[in-house]
Amino acid sequence: MKKLLLAGAMFLASITASLAADPVKVGFIYVGPIGDHGWTYRHDIGRQQVEEAFGDKVETSYIESVQYGPEAENVIRQMAEDHDIIFATSFGYMETMLKVAKDYPNVKFEHATGYKQSDNMASYGLRLYQARHVQGIIAGMMTKTNKICYVGAYPIPEVIREINTYYLGAKKMNPDVDIDIVWVNTWYDPGKEANAAEVMMAQGCDMVAQHTDSPAPLQAAQKQGKLGFGQASDQIKFAPKAQLTATIDNWGPYYIKKVGQVIDGTWETGDYFGHMNEDAVQMAPFTNMPANVAKEAQHIKDMIEHGHYFAFTGPIKDNTGKLQLKDGEIASDAHLNSMMYYVEGIDAKVPN
Repeated sequence: MKKLLLAGAMFLASITASLAADPVKVGFIYVGPIGDHGWTYRHDIGRQQVEEAFGDKVETSYIESVQYGPEAENVIRQMAEDHDIIFATSFGYMETMLKVAKDYPNVKFEHATGYKQSDNMASYGLRLYQARHVQGIIAGMMTKTNKICYVGAYPIPEVIREINTYYLGAKKMNPDVDIDIVWVNTWYDPGKEANAAEVMMAQGCDMVAQHTDSPAPLQAAQKQGKLGFGQASDQIKFAPKAQLTATIDNWGPYYIKKVGQVIDGTWETGDYFGHMNEDAVQMAPFTNMPANVAKEAQHIKDMIEHGHYFAFTGPIKDNTGKLQLKDGEIASDAHLNSMMYYVEGIDAKVPN
């Protein structure tokens, strides 16, 4: 009898050890290729940092270039069958992930740049508009034509607010500045991205910014002797004579935190909006600019980091004249996450 009890105990112990050794399975769904050298590239750096942080406690996987809609739903459902936590890294996955999450209550879901949550779905993003405002400061000081431009992917709040903050920064330093905007309706298509930049440069733009995922607009700027900014990643190796600085998305710390919570059983839903002062939003070195411009850019960056400067502080009107933020009012996160208007001075309409 003792032998049977001992054998049973040893069997249970081996099962427990086996279960304890099972790695947490972490899935990532990417809107573009990991070789885009921008948005998806930086998310994949974050995935790699998760592996480095936890070693054999985790097992990560990813699927690239997942289209919104039915394809995304199929991919998310397939992952949910055998993953513990899934990160969907683009705005357009929000409703699909919310739908799938209801069917898999024991799986943790995380959606990037959205604003909806559920009991088992959290949302997360970075305050990239902070770095974009610094870029606007630089563009306003350096433009020779008083015309700056912006290549946008889709007219959604995260892109609209960055256009606005870029323009507000430029306008702060140069009241005569105008901005042109071209929408390419894709996150990643180097040909379309470059062509959009070329069209605007032909119309006088000499400062190129973008909210798309390849370095193509920046490369187009260099070919024409213009200047611009890297997007999501330091892209200076693609345009060493044109890049002034770049926004660098630092997703790793968030991914490590949330995967760690799954491992120790403390994961909770919620919304995260990473700040410059957390090092979640970084900027590449200031290059190809005079010392006075770099000094002013650094000054604004420092004030943002220390909470002394908020780009979206009223009074701010939209370009129809409607007051959006009253005098002294700082935009709430809810306001920022639903921003679908251009600020006063932008001569364009937000596409439907």
